[in-house]
Amino acid sequence: MKHYNKTLATLLAATLGGFGLHRLYLHGIRDRWLWLHLASWLASGALYATQQPLLVMFCLSPAILSVLAGFLLALIMGLTPDEKWDARYNPHSGRKNESGWQLALILVLCMMAGAISLIASMARLADLAFTGGAFG
Repeated sequence: MKHYNKTLATLLAATLGGFGLHRLYLHGIRDRWLWLHLASWLASGALYATQQPLLVMFCLSPAILSVLAGFLLALIMGLTPDEKWDARYNPHSGRKNESGWQLALILVLCMMAGAISLIASMARLADLAFTGGAFG
């Protein structure tokens, strides 16, 4: 049976979670959430192609939400206890996950990147909504 590594899944969610690569790794090509992640990028591209330059941030909102969801899922997966992870994803593999310092480093970096991205997105959207983009 295939063994799903928790550290690798967390790394995929933290780095490429906006594209749903962690969903592809864990659940395969038929996963609905994978397709939702990909559709958010298509929707952002379609909105960007049809809107004015001032509204770029609003057009990219579906993609930004997908990236932020990837950061959140990376934290959830990384903080899941190894026993619970193995019971869910590796019930018949015969191997156990042993999270080490690599996972802790990924979680710290993910928390930093996610917090910075969320605060920057909220600040820019508030600037656009309330001042019309006067500050940038």
